[in-house]
Amino acid sequence: MKHGKKYTDSAKLVETSKLYDPKEALGLACQTAKAKFDETVEVHVRLGVDSRHADQQVRGAVVLPNGTGKNVRVAVFAKGSDADAAVAAGAEVVGAEDLVAKIQGEGFMDFDVAIAAPNMMGLVGRLGKVLGPRGLMPSPKAGTVTPDVAKAVTDAKAGKIEYRLDKTNIIHCPIGKASFGEDKLAENFATLLEAIVKAKPAAAKGQYIRSCVVATTMGPGIRVNPNRVITTEE
Repeated sequence: MKHGKKYTDSAKLVETSKLYDPKEALGLACQTAKAKFDETVEVHVRLGVDSRHADQQVRGAVVLPNGTGKNVRVAVFAKGSDADAAVAAGAEVVGAEDLVAKIQGEGFMDFDVAIAAPNMMGLVGRLGKVLGPRGLMPSPKAGTVTPDVAKAVTDAKAGKIEYRLDKTNIIHCPIGKASFGEDKLAENFATLLEAIVKAKPAAAKGQYIRSCVVATTMGPGIRVNPNRVITTEE
């Protein structure tokens, strides 16, 4: 696979055989961000679980202390006072039957997070095949199906991210922008990893965090020492 000059130059900064401490890895990631835009810093964590088993799923949500650096567009399925609260909290799109019809009929998808009041889920369920594959289906586990839609909107705007295991037993998450610098990224990283560790299934055996890699949007992967990713892991 051919890479551009910027990627090749960035790759020279990274020792591929080295396992970096988290803060060092994130500082290096900032150095490798050479694109003209503010690159997103991503974390990829391989877990020692089997996603084929229901009792070994790892999923949840966490609010990053320094946000994600992204302007999050929020859609809320709600009526009445819940709809009013969502608008007041800053949701870009609020609706019920009209919003479902807009998504189904017009293919409207101009939002990054979908939140629903519990009494709307019978309605929102019709959108499972549309929202599900995009990771946008509201879920109680992710805190996006809640009676307190205003708080959910505020959290989403503040930098709440959802983490979930994929079919290859890896969690992929953004933790901010390269412009944040290593200190803010390290805080976000620690918050995410602590949440993942706390979500460890009882059925998981052996080493839980098998590997961890950080990378910017256009940069090379930087391997993080899995024994140093979180101090509270047993």
